[in-house]
Amino acid sequence: MKKCLSIAGSDCSGGAGIQADLKSFSANGVFGMSVITSVVAENTSRVISVFNVPTDEIEKQIDAVFEDIEVDGVKLGMLPTAEIISAVADKLREYKPPFIVCDPVMVATSGDALSDGDTVGVLKERLFPITDLLTPNIPEAEAISGIKINRTTDFDKAAKVIMDMGVKNLLIKGGHSSGDCIDILYTSEKDNDGNYISYSFSGRRVDSPNTHGTGCTLSSAITAELANGADMKTAVENAKQYITCAIENSFMVGKGHGPVNHFYKFYNSL
Repeated sequence: MKKCLSIAGSDCSGGAGIQADLKSFSANGVFGMSVITSVVAENTSRVISVFNVPTDEIEKQIDAVFEDIEVDGVKLGMLPTAEIISAVADKLREYKPPFIVCDPVMVATSGDALSDGDTVGVLKERLFPITDLLTPNIPEAEAISGIKINRTTDFDKAAKVIMDMGVKNLLIKGGHSSGDCIDILYTSEKDNDGNYISYSFSGRRVDSPNTHGTGCTLSSAITAELANGADMKTAVENAKQYITCAIENSFMVGKGHGPVNHFYKFYNSL
């Protein structure tokens, strides 16, 4: 069995962050491990507090995993400060995992901020050059690129800016737009006109309030797919189908945005 590591924040309500990643890893056939960067007191309605783990403890967690276990893929989630981003980047350069999927978590589903304002610059400088796939949603892509995204054609403009920062592959998620959920994967290959070759994935929009942890779940599902040998396009396609079905088969937990059903393949929603 392949083994994947999530470096992310902890969600005590179980729907997002490390908890969602481990569930998604298991549901998609890999053994999951975790390095916790921040302990977030949150539920389906709000974030109450954020306690960032000291940087040296994050480094020790990473050391503990890599010195003992062969890591087949790394997923990055909540990296709340510039110091933590730099420490994680240094460790990943040291251990050189086969690939890195980065979900640039900046805001919770509830709308609460999960990172400092100065993290974007450090992400660009320290992490993007070693990232194999970056998976921002529309607000995150806007924050990274500085381009307002109002329609699908704006994806291309924002993608060029982000890809030029050194990212090997980019998946801009369209869940925040209207109509069907269209995600676009941009690769490092270019066409004759110098444009990055892209693939569009259209999925039905599920009318459900249970979207807590969707970004975490999707990126960790992609990580599992890649670890199991899928190429990038197939990994994204399979993971998108997985998250759509997980939302479709979700069930109510809490009073706000409930979690998706990570294990819909194994039991029906209740």
